[in-house]
Amino acid sequence: MAVRVLGIDPGLTRCGVGIVDVEPNRTARLVDVVVLRSPPDLPIEQRLARIADGIEAIIEEHRPHAVALERVFARSDVSTIMGTAQISGVAMLIAARRALPVALHTPSEVKAAITGYGRADKKQVGAMVARILGLDEVPKPADAADALALAICHAWRTGGVAGAAVRDGRAGLVEGAGLTPAQRAWIAAERSAAVSGAARRLKE
Repeated sequence: MAVRVLGIDPGLTRCGVGIVDVEPNRTARLVDVVVLRSPPDLPIEQRLARIADGIEAIIEEHRPHAVALERVFARSDVSTIMGTAQISGVAMLIAARRALPVALHTPSEVKAAITGYGRADKKQVGAMVARILGLDEVPKPADAADALALAICHAWRTGGVAGAAVRDGRAGLVEGAGLTPAQRAWIAAERSAAVSGAARRLKE
């Protein structure tokens, strides 16, 4: 049975929302993708309401099994990070009221899962998203491709594919089961990070 994931690239001016179905054999199919917008000249509460209405409508139409969001990081542009955080909170509230599980993924996690390289640029991520979904062109704007990448990443990492399992309290991919090069790279990166962390703890 396919798992349907709603990926959200949160933003107040532009909010990417993508839905994918992922089969047990890791095949991913595009269901829908849209970029929700709110005019900067509207009061903040109306902007939040406009994005919230769009997210709710998409959830009602497509009935996803889970929601994946980009984890918010502090940036130099305070206004941008505030808008991102506010939309993230709105999205999580909407999901919680529908009993939908929510997962947060960092940009580097998404890049590693999609391309096999945690520092890939947006062009590389977009190209791989199009390839994975069998699209003729990269979804635009970048917010749309990023939302789809989040959805695919979540499905691949947390049980939407054959060979997924929970390890050490976290969802992770198990070696074997015909993993893609990107997935194998992700496993290697996780293992390397775990070994480095253990080494640091031993020195402390």
